[in-house]
Amino acid sequence: MSLGLRIETAPAGLVPLPARLHACRQIDRVDPQLAQAFKLTLPQHTALGLVTCDQDDALYVALDHATKAAEVEVVFAKSFYAGSKHASGPFSGEALGLLGADHPDHIAEALWALRDGLTSGIHFHTFAGENQPAFFAHVISETGRWLSSQAGLPAGAPLAYLIAPPMESLVGLDAALKAARVTLVKHFPPPSETNFGGGYLAGDLAEVEAAAVAFVEAIRALTQSPLGALRRPERFRR
Repeated sequence: MSLGLRIETAPAGLVPLPARLHACRQIDRVDPQLAQAFKLTLPQHTALGLVTCDQDDALYVALDHATKAAEVEVVFAKSFYAGSKHASGPFSGEALGLLGADHPDHIAEALWALRDGLTSGIHFHTFAGENQPAFFAHVISETGRWLSSQAGLPAGAPLAYLIAPPMESLVGLDAALKAARVTLVKHFPPPSETNFGGGYLAGDLAEVEAAAVAFVEAIRALTQSPLGALRRPERFRR
């Protein structure tokens, strides 16, 4: 399902940018000192799953997806500065996520669900052609325990997760908010660690889907006329 849409038709001309896992490890029994350093709760988070990915926002949605598939919690999720093209190492990617559980089997199940989420449509997109921006416009029809708490919503609520470069994110969010009955429940003003911006929009499923489509179309319009607002004011005209 492109953009996670179930009701709306996906905008035409989208080019997928598949997310790629860089590293995945499981620690069956974390050392108590490391658990304390990460402020983990023992024994609830005795087992850990660690994963890095070249797309931070895709990873965050996949981490949330994992909480719907297994008895795990997202105990750490952080983007790295400058993005995946400037990663600190070959297995660093753009973000690190940690899942915690009281049993290793829950971690194994969650990591497999996370991988399935990434391979089934959770990723960035762009438009065809040269010098087109990458953006993340994904609708989660039913949020898991993690993203719902981040957005201040009950688990299972629909959510539009919208991220783009600085200018595109602001223009896109404005269009999305005007196109549907949605609420901006969390805003990420640019620049973030990866120099993008965006936000979470909440509402009925049909509304958040309409908002996501409007977000994409506003970005498309900007790419087609980046300097379109430059018009000589009336008082300067002869």
